[in-house]
Amino acid sequence: MAISFNNQSIAFKFKAKTKIKAWIKTIAEKEKHKLGTINYIFCTDDELLEINIKHLNHNTLTDIITFDYTEGKTINSDIFISIERVLENAEKFKVTFDEEFHRVMIHGILHLCGYKDKTKADAELMRKKENGALKMLASN
Repeated sequence: MAISFNNQSIAFKFKAKTKIKAWIKTIAEKEKHKLGTINYIFCTDDELLEINIKHLNHNTLTDIITFDYTEGKTINSDIFISIERVLENAEKFKVTFDEEFHRVMIHGILHLCGYKDKTKADAELMRKKENGALKMLASN
């Protein structure tokens, strides 16, 4: 298992990396998956928009793009997160930056575990899973 945190062209640091890694591993295991290599790449809105256009043909801003290289039940991925978008969404949803940041981080992992969010029912289940994961992180 290897989880890495990388900055593309944005200066960003966060605390408790060891705790976050353990939390991500716990959530994956709870969902009957194991971690292979997960690369979180923190970037700007512009960089993530470029990736969204190039790889998904979507000309919209987003907070996360998850590239899934999962083999069987072993999760492997590059997860790009726009720190600018997370900050803006935290303000929009009236939550702390850390809460929104952790929600987005685990959102990518839940996608890799097979959860979707395109329909209302799927989105509700995804939010329930995110909320459960955030409660688990807060209690540790």
